[in-house]
Amino acid sequence: MWLFVAFLALPLIEIALLVTVGGYLGLWWTLAIVIGTAVAGVLVIRRQGLRAAEGLQRAAQLRRNPVGLLAGNALIVLAALLLILPGFLTDALGLLLLLPPVRQLVVRGLSMRAQIFTTRAADGPRRSGSDVIDGEFFEIEQDQVDGPPNGHRPSGWTRH
Repeated sequence: MWLFVAFLALPLIEIALLVTVGGYLGLWWTLAIVIGTAVAGVLVIRRQGLRAAEGLQRAAQLRRNPVGLLAGNALIVLAALLLILPGFLTDALGLLLLLPPVRQLVVRGLSMRAQIFTTRAADGPRRSGSDVIDGEFFEIEQDQVDGPPNGHRPSGWTRH
């Protein structure tokens, strides 16, 4: 539900900010800022693609886990996309995500949420504290068991 409200509220907030800032700065300065941040977003995406490839290659050579690197790169690309979108709120959020401490906070928060989610999913519903094993069985009479070909005595658990 909150996603739907945000989806409706974001354009209204952006329009209000554009009108307010445009009234204060003037049309041409407002357009220059919006176009400038869009160009900056495109440049960030182009530069980040090369850096991401180099970082992944370096992590593979050093045999390190690339998850943190991938998360940081994804947030930089998200920041660039927010810069490309016209509006001051998305530009402010994009600029914030370009700051390394903010990205580290976001990655840490997302990883904590992912750990909580995976822990809950792994726990699953419990019944009376005991594990339940589902399976099928059928009894084999002793006269149905042939002698094993390798000379070992049959265990009674399998048919030889």
